[in-house]
Amino acid sequence: MDNDVPAGSGTTTVAGRLALGITLLAFGIGTTGVIDDVTTSDAVSVAHYVGGVALFLVGLLAFRDRDAVSGTGYVALGALWFTWAVSSGSNASANAAGLFLLLFALVALSLTLAGGDQLGQGMHALLFLSMLLLAVADFADSSSLVKAGGWVAVAAGAVAWYAATAALAHWPTVLPRRAAGRGVTATG
Repeated sequence: MDNDVPAGSGTTTVAGRLALGITLLAFGIGTTGVIDDVTTSDAVSVAHYVGGVALFLVGLLAFRDRDAVSGTGYVALGALWFTWAVSSGSNASANAAGLFLLLFALVALSLTLAGGDQLGQGMHALLFLSMLLLAVADFADSSSLVKAGGWVAVAAGAVAWYAATAALAHWPTVLPRRAAGRGVTATG
């Protein structure tokens, strides 16, 4: 495995990935209901301050460092987590909640397609899938899709946490590439 950490190793990226990882893990675990008496509403404070405020501030710092991709991602995700947290418990309809989650998913899809390192793209792709499943669950009133979306959020949080920890600990951050076929070796 390659131990180089060329992309996504800056301080703001590491802090952003830690904040996003913690938020997604808390949100996802609460959504799955895997721990007794821990629900999605228990993640509101984490989503408000870590996912909302901290991510937004990290995004502003990334802009200051001229990292437009990370800045855009963290500011957008921070604003979405903040909005989710302050509107949690409101009397919004299931369709309104589904629409919000669908818009959240579209932001995650844009971040996935923006490129970057493998872990960042994987993290955003899983976030997209999670929010899409949760949106469809709200539209269809499906508790099984809610749990599935929660588990995908847990996976996204784990990838975000690993990406941040790997950058700090100098662990591998890219998957090794296989040769094109049998007997083919890489040179150079």
